[in-house]
Amino acid sequence: MTEENVSTVGEPEAVASAGEAPAGEALLRVEGLRKHFPVHAGLLRRQVAAVKAVDGVSFSVRKGETLGLVGESGCGKTTTGRMIMKLLDSTAGSIFFEGRDITKLSQGGMRPLRRDIQMIFQDPYSSLNPRKTVGSIVGAPFGLQKIETPNGTKKAVQELLELVGLNPEHYNRYPHEFSGGQRQRIGIARTLALRPKLIVADEPVSALDVSIQAQVVNLLEDLQDELGLTYVVIAHDLSVVRHISDRVAVMYLGKIVEIADQADLYTAPMHPYTNALLSAVPVPDPGAARGRERIRLTGDVPSPLNPPPACHFHPRCWKAQVICKEVEPPLALLAPGHEVACHFPENAPDGYVAPESTPLVRKVDAV
Repeated sequence: MTEENVSTVGEPEAVASAGEAPAGEALLRVEGLRKHFPVHAGLLRRQVAAVKAVDGVSFSVRKGETLGLVGESGCGKTTTGRMIMKLLDSTAGSIFFEGRDITKLSQGGMRPLRRDIQMIFQDPYSSLNPRKTVGSIVGAPFGLQKIETPNGTKKAVQELLELVGLNPEHYNRYPHEFSGGQRQRIGIARTLALRPKLIVADEPVSALDVSIQAQVVNLLEDLQDELGLTYVVIAHDLSVVRHISDRVAVMYLGKIVEIADQADLYTAPMHPYTNALLSAVPVPDPGAARGRERIRLTGDVPSPLNPPPACHFHPRCWKAQVICKEVEPPLALLAPGHEVACHFPENAPDGYVAPESTPLVRKVDAV
């Protein structure tokens, strides 16, 4: 947050930094995280451009909290999760876990931290080795980290299987003998083997049947209460995010455009992009849905290879003004715990003064 934004909200000491959890000790803190993939061309394979998959993301997650990271496909949320896990090296920025910057750690330096940071992958079919039994899959972390269990690895694995709602007697079965929901439970059991503190869940239910999704989401919530886990849940299904998250961060084209408590974001979204996403969520009650207005965004998501200047969303935004094309809006605190990067936010609090500008003239295709 810039100094001029801080001065309009309150004293600098009283204002949290961009994306910071409002209270409690931060287990994870991400600052200015960037990931640019180089694009090479020509006989000499020189770099001619870069895909800005993640471009300056900052947020924090306190212990025992669930942060939902949402956005359209290609917005950079999965890349962010993989950088937190150190499966991808960041181009710039810092990732602090329990106050320690892990961005510069080597694979060997990260090995002890693998006990505390684990990941649930999106596809339960490809994340499990079909040639190994459930027992060897779930028990693999004990061998990799050289951890001895009191009653043996088999007993520990069977306890984990029971913890996630599977039959302990399935220890010697193979992944192809299970349904999609059961395979995801196996993946969750493997994740829990080392009793991690932070779990990054990348679309944990998107590959599952709708009837099974609620069971897996409820399982994740029960495990969080029982084991004191902290989640970063990456998803595009806003209904799932609403059910499981304490706070929600909305990403668009590599940047966080809004972050707030779950209740505030769903009842009074401020960024136009967030409003458009929420307007597309199906409502089961036909009476309640009758008065809703669906916001249809024009055009496609711009390429991260050549994003629009200033506010990346301005080519598709119905509220865009000239200033949106010229000045990038900072992620500013407009309400307690509610930050948004927009010059002309929806549901703006009393006292908010929008910048003076003129309507943006858009190009009209000739008929």
